[in-house]
Amino acid sequence: MTERDIEITVHASLHDIDAREWDVCADAAGGAPADPFTTYRFLRALEDSGSVGEGTGWYPRYLVARQGGQIVACAPLYAKTHSQGEYIFDHSWAHAFERAGGQYYPKLQVAVPFTPATGRRFLTRPGHEAAGMSALVQGAVQLAAQNGYSSLHATFCTEAEALAGAQMGLMHRVTQQFHWQNAGYGNFDDFLGALSSRKRKAIRRERRIAAQSGLEIRELNGAQIDPQHWDHFWRFYQDTGGRKWGTPYLTRAFFDHVDEFMRDDCLLVLAFDGDTPVAGALNFIGRDALYGRYWGCTQHHPCLHFELCYYRAIEYAITHGLSRVEAGAQGEHKLARGYLPSETHSLHWVADPEFARAIGAYLDAERAAVGEEVELLTSFGPFKSTHVEEQE
Repeated sequence: MTERDIEITVHASLHDIDAREWDVCADAAGGAPADPFTTYRFLRALEDSGSVGEGTGWYPRYLVARQGGQIVACAPLYAKTHSQGEYIFDHSWAHAFERAGGQYYPKLQVAVPFTPATGRRFLTRPGHEAAGMSALVQGAVQLAAQNGYSSLHATFCTEAEALAGAQMGLMHRVTQQFHWQNAGYGNFDDFLGALSSRKRKAIRRERRIAAQSGLEIRELNGAQIDPQHWDHFWRFYQDTGGRKWGTPYLTRAFFDHVDEFMRDDCLLVLAFDGDTPVAGALNFIGRDALYGRYWGCTQHHPCLHFELCYYRAIEYAITHGLSRVEAGAQGEHKLARGYLPSETHSLHWVADPEFARAIGAYLDAERAAVGEEVELLTSFGPFKSTHVEEQE
């Protein structure tokens, strides 16, 4: 296949694209998806629920590459009128460009909205990886240039995509978040055994305190999740979203779509006071990772957040043989709980040549700083050092 054989089209609705062909490119056509967030069902839930689209600042422009009528590559592309819900932030770039007299918005974003989880962003049918990604990148840049968008961004892409994109002339950005890595632990106590004595005692203490709440914690998946559970979780999500972002990104209808089409992709950890859920954490399940996404509560109990969001996620990953837990953006408090810094990647194209040069210089310095920060934070992690540890 050559790139000249490929036809690129842009779609304002996922309904214009065949679900099976999209999922073949997303490595999600059978069994657990490699990345639950680029599946047709997840992106359609965002669109059909009104979480993206008119009035949200996220306007779908799904990119599709076809050869002989068959989809060989596709990308979740959006026109953006702000920089909210991205988690790899470019607010300072926007302010600098606009102070210089430019107009930063609208821009184009290859991303999963509101989802700071690493995964492929340039989705390709097996056997079409290099040519498919190249066609999508060229198509996205051409769309941006021809329609007056200031810039193009692909956020939380894989490292392999970032390196390939840099070879194509895009700018490579490195940031970091905290992930828990499974070192082949047989159970949670095995994981604790890898920690320093002080950190091990601290985690055991937090779990005891959470248990003293008297709440019953249940882990629900698939058919175990009832529609009423989403009613409670919506209240949790509104509380947390209102405090963090002012206005929650997702609509209530999004969770109805998840209930109908994605219950098997979810691990819902709820704390019950009698028969009533009073706190909960929502995770999505990938083929080799658990992705912590949202947390909230209507009753506040010490250490309950750590138990539901971090420790239950670790236990689930160990039990099910998953290699890691990604607990979302930010949060150096995760370090003491076994989540170590991990590099994340994005790609950027800027139309204005002078502005692009300035951003390029900034990204070179930022990459070096992030590398040093990851090394430093890792050295302060909770795991045993090489010296002989004191007796408990």
